[in-house]
Amino acid sequence: MSAEESRVPRVLLTNDDGIDAPGLAVLEAVAAELAHEVWVVAPEHDQSGTSHSISLHSPLRVSRQGERRFGVTGTPGDCVVMGVRHLMRDAPPTLVLSGINRGGNLGVETMFSGTVGAAMTGLLLGLPSFALSQTFSDRDRVRWDTARTLAPGVIRRLLAIEHAAPTCLNINFPDVDAAAAGPPTPTRQGVGLIEHIDVLPHTDPRGMAYHWLRFQRGTRANDQDSETAVVASGRVSVTPLAFDRTDEATFARLATSLR
Repeated sequence: MSAEESRVPRVLLTNDDGIDAPGLAVLEAVAAELAHEVWVVAPEHDQSGTSHSISLHSPLRVSRQGERRFGVTGTPGDCVVMGVRHLMRDAPPTLVLSGINRGGNLGVETMFSGTVGAAMTGLLLGLPSFALSQTFSDRDRVRWDTARTLAPGVIRRLLAIEHAAPTCLNINFPDVDAAAAGPPTPTRQGVGLIEHIDVLPHTDPRGMAYHWLRFQRGTRANDQDSETAVVASGRVSVTPLAFDRTDEATFARLATSLR
């Protein structure tokens, strides 16, 4: 089957870095190779760290920013719901792509990620959904060309795999040139790099206190099949995600102790 014959009818794009983010522009170029119709419904402002949240206590406003391109005053999850259930209601997407995030979404960090949260919202709505992230070691030199070069082929390969139900896949591209990158590799979430969360107190010009929250990252023990270890080795990680986060070991202990 040719690349043209394998195109999906329509794809919905979103992200958590905001509609003007460079990673979304890269994803739009990628999606143009994969779909007959590309729709963008993305937050008007940076929504990093919003996880799976949706807005239940404030209205959402939508601004048209081009053909099939909309900004939303809400979270990445809001954007997916607005796209699937409202803007594309008469012809829903067949695929949701979220990203391309500036920086990896690895291990525990996926719990906080708006990029991953948007993809999980797509899964909740019954659609195959991929979260895509480009790792970096220098924030001012993100290797967007790596994701741009590799993503179309990776996505096509993943779409060709038959599944019993829609899936959500977390994809991370390594911080190497595309020519040096290893193949897409199935991975587990693993621990990741977050060690703890800091609170940074400050005082504004009026003498009022305010605070920033910041992830502290470092080297942690991750199994060789974890996304963190695989990406560090120069390969593309592909982690299947699900909603059920039951701790089976603790469940077994509770089942015994609470008889």
